[in-house]
Amino acid sequence: MRIAIDVRKLHDFGVGTYVRNLVHWLARLDQESEYVLICRREDCEGVEQLGRNFRPLPDRSANYSVAEQLTVPLDLARVRADLFHAPHYVLPALTPCRSIVTIHDCIHLRFPQYLPSRLAHTYARVSFWIAANRSARVLTVSEASKRDIMRFCPIPEEKIDVIYNAIDDRFSQPPPETQITQVRERYQLHDRFLLYSGNVKPHKNLERLIDAFARLRRHGFEDLKLLITGSEISRYATLRRAVHRYNLHQHVRFLGFLSPETLATLYRLADGFVFPSLYEGFGLPPLEAMASGTPVLTSNVSSLPEVVDDAALLVDPYDPASIADGMRQILCDDALRARLISRGRVRAASFSWEESVNRVLTIYRRVARQS
Repeated sequence: MRIAIDVRKLHDFGVGTYVRNLVHWLARLDQESEYVLICRREDCEGVEQLGRNFRPLPDRSANYSVAEQLTVPLDLARVRADLFHAPHYVLPALTPCRSIVTIHDCIHLRFPQYLPSRLAHTYARVSFWIAANRSARVLTVSEASKRDIMRFCPIPEEKIDVIYNAIDDRFSQPPPETQITQVRERYQLHDRFLLYSGNVKPHKNLERLIDAFARLRRHGFEDLKLLITGSEISRYATLRRAVHRYNLHQHVRFLGFLSPETLATLYRLADGFVFPSLYEGFGLPPLEAMASGTPVLTSNVSSLPEVVDDAALLVDPYDPASIADGMRQILCDDALRARLISRGRVRAASFSWEESVNRVLTIYRRVARQS
């Protein structure tokens, strides 16, 4: 069986985490099938190191472009793939073999205002329809996402498989003391702080988080800091304006992109993790914080209650007062903190990439047999 997988988003947030763990575990679990990974030229060497049954196929076309609608089908025809896995919602209409698509969420349909143009929204709607209707199976990462897919693309429920994501092992392993000391000194972490990790796109709701943090500081938490990680801060000037509106420029810090090792250390040093997102297909950062032994506050909407279960404090993400009160509880209620830390570690450990990728592999084989 020759399986082609599009891994051009290997280094992205979100989908990139999924792709990296998918191919890593396929390499460990399946030495019989032949895998052709459609990738960027600079990733060819890394693909070859996965194993003797993995080979790269470089493709220069951009994601979400007209070019990929032509180059990817040509790639698949050239290697005579038996099966193609598109790990996000773009499945070229001319795909010449049976296909599986992973649709992580429907954010571009739920929040079209975040797309750069009306044309981009049209492209997203058409791509979703093709992916859902032309593929043999649709994989998604939560029951909440499954409901959204069926809302926007009315396909049979039994065509969709929910397979959860998981976290990297590094988040459950204590970092060395030298790493902790280096991170403390590098970022001058001498006060209590709350941490947000993820990208900084509008649906992450960081303006309301900053509003809530300002409320919290006015009620006896003057020494508290808020650390926000994530790249592309410069693209969202509204966040900077929110910080200056509340005169928080000494207390809210934007750290930019961090290595996984640094992030794992920050989770352990934080007094709490805050993730008031308006929409998530799954939401890995709360689980990463839980595995690190950090109490978590997150939203009571989308997939987040499903993912965190009873191991996080849920708040209304549309209400800054609710977010502020939740942060106060996380910081002040010792019994709640202990309960969330204990439950969080158990909940994070219940998700397994090995188990999830084994399920994906089973679906590969089932769909290939149907051809």
